[in-house]
Amino acid sequence: MAPEPEVLKFREKLGYGLGDTASNFFFATFNVFLLYYYTDIFGLSAAAVGTMFLVTKIVDAVSDPIMGLIADRTTSRWGKFRPYLLWAAIPYGLCGYAMFANPDLSYTGKLIYAYVTYSLMMLAYTAINVPYSALMGVISPSSLERTRVASYRFFCAFAAGWLVGTFVTPLKNILGRGDEGLGFKLTMLIFAVASVALFWTTFATTKERVVPVPTKHNMKLDFQVLLGNGPWRALFLAGIFTLINIAVRNGTLLYYFKYYVGDDGTRIFLIFDKTAVFLSLGLLAMMVGVSLTKMLSSRFEKRRLMIILSLLNAASMAVFFFTPPDLYWLMVAINCAGMLAAGPTPALVWSMYADCADYGEWKTGRRTTALVFSTVQFSHKMGLAVGAGLAGIVLAWFGFVANETQTATSMLGIRFMFSVFPAAFAVMGVAAIFFYRIDSKMIRTIEQDLLERHSAAQTPA
Repeated sequence: MAPEPEVLKFREKLGYGLGDTASNFFFATFNVFLLYYYTDIFGLSAAAVGTMFLVTKIVDAVSDPIMGLIADRTTSRWGKFRPYLLWAAIPYGLCGYAMFANPDLSYTGKLIYAYVTYSLMMLAYTAINVPYSALMGVISPSSLERTRVASYRFFCAFAAGWLVGTFVTPLKNILGRGDEGLGFKLTMLIFAVASVALFWTTFATTKERVVPVPTKHNMKLDFQVLLGNGPWRALFLAGIFTLINIAVRNGTLLYYFKYYVGDDGTRIFLIFDKTAVFLSLGLLAMMVGVSLTKMLSSRFEKRRLMIILSLLNAASMAVFFFTPPDLYWLMVAINCAGMLAAGPTPALVWSMYADCADYGEWKTGRRTTALVFSTVQFSHKMGLAVGAGLAGIVLAWFGFVANETQTATSMLGIRFMFSVFPAAFAVMGVAAIFFYRIDSKMIRTIEQDLLERHSAAQTPA
């Protein structure tokens, strides 16, 4: 009989979660502020930025799975995945800061600079986040324990998102003293230093416990195992649709509040304007939702729970199309309700990715943890790029011009892109999740079989 999996200590679960705090100091900033920064501060056109987001995904299409293959084949005294948290942290921080350095260049020079720094940042993000995500698949052999780890991860991620949503606007105003470009530059310097320190903390506090049965390295066979994994295919498509929804909505949020609601930066509470309060309260609601993950996942199947919560979130987004601009506090309430429903979904879905890695090994005898997480991460980056690209291109198609009074048509485009459009992609994500067929009964069988196989492989003949 295989031994029972070790229950992880609070220190390790929190330490792992802080790695996503490090990621989201940049990731959450990109989601909400990057399109706005490039158009309204750096001076690029919305269409050019949207095109850049799409074109640069060609690099990710290659780099993400390659990083997964490299990480799966890494052997070190620290494990397969933890070393990259140590080695890639400084390049990650430097590249993130460089994106917001705001050099004084010609329009063409700025566009080239944006392409280069954005591409380098995505490579650095891949180098550290593919191994970081894969680490959750080997931190414990228990699906339930990984779900608990995932809830810590996304509580920490949303805490970073809350800090970004709440403080980026006032920080860039205070540090920049009227110069938004300087304000962003100094704010991102703070985030860069914090990110490096937090990734190193994750490295120091975590441990890899799942040691796969040794197999010959075979790239072709690894991809065959991956593509034959039905639950992975469902999550891959769901990831693209879900992240398009997130990128479109977050990418147009500042435009929605600046041009539709009329937020001119006037403070409504302490140092915070309407946009900051909206983001802050919504992310606090999402953190409350994350804290409910353990309770909900112990009572409901992950797949069913994902479908219900995602549909509720989609409905909350669609309502914004019909909400008048003067009903600000109603907007806040609707957003909080939607974010509360969305809160448990990231922790659930990332634990489902780890279940996919177990499922693949159970079916084929080959474990491709980092490849699973790298390709899912690629689907997320593809979704974000397509979403952000669509946001820029569609806004331009509706006639949006930065820092000008918007026409009725461009205002319609802003409202549509903030509400109905992302809601439609959220529903598409639900449709993909419907085909995820791993349930709790299958998980129990997989866990027991793999524990017995791993124990047998490690026992001397």
